[in-house]
Amino acid sequence: MRQKNKPIKAYILFGAILTFILILIASTVGRQELNGPQRFGLDVIGKGQYLNTRLTNTFSNIWLGYVNLVNVRKENQHLKDELDSFKKTNITYREAVATNVRLSKLLQLKDALPPPTLTAQIVGRDPSLWFRTIIIDRGSSEGVEKGMPVVTVEGVVGQILDASPNYSKVLLANDPNSAIDVLIQKNRVQGIVKGKGTGNYQLLYVLKNADVEKGDAIVTSGLGDIFPKGLPVGSVSHITRSKRGMFQKIEIEPAVDFPQLEYLIIIMREHSLAGEEFFK
Repeated sequence: MRQKNKPIKAYILFGAILTFILILIASTVGRQELNGPQRFGLDVIGKGQYLNTRLTNTFSNIWLGYVNLVNVRKENQHLKDELDSFKKTNITYREAVATNVRLSKLLQLKDALPPPTLTAQIVGRDPSLWFRTIIIDRGSSEGVEKGMPVVTVEGVVGQILDASPNYSKVLLANDPNSAIDVLIQKNRVQGIVKGKGTGNYQLLYVLKNADVEKGDAIVTSGLGDIFPKGLPVGSVSHITRSKRGMFQKIEIEPAVDFPQLEYLIIIMREHSLAGEEFFK
């Protein structure tokens, strides 16, 4: 570093000496015309000062450029930090709005269902491939019992499978062990929806001569004193009419998006709801 500074010091010293000589000549000669040697000396001094000025300006520009570059980098980092902060705030705000919308819809559903009901949040999911279950943050200490129906804004979710004092396990409607009495909404044809362990249900015991079309809405029948009548279960997605057998093979697309579930409603006790329907 010291070796790099030596040429700079030498140029500055040389420029200072030349400036002193020029001042001395100018003060000596005054207004007199310069002779040959004096003109030569002035020319040498002028070139020296010219080079000194160029070098000084070059080093000054380089230094200013470096300082400006550092300032630009600092400003860019500051702007980047501010942008990241705004993005986080925006994500938090959007999540709050989305949660508020979901809870508002859930509150409307609670008002439509016969009381008492209890709102719950999903806190875990069964990782096994044999059962389709979830864990919710409500338990027997709040009155939750086995067999109670669980629903959400979109429709039927499942039933309480077991309960501890603070948590409960819900058997989802798409589990093969689940069975729900249903109706084809348009013509009141009855059947049973069973889970397939995958994304869809199957609708059983619908006779071949029954009028069933793709897109038909499937709702709970109210039989079995478990689910209230008229809750959405799904819609017909595929129909197979085989020559053998008495019944049609019907696949149902669930009304509920199971992977996206967050908040649920537990219907706390059985109700007599003959003739009453929800979500018509």
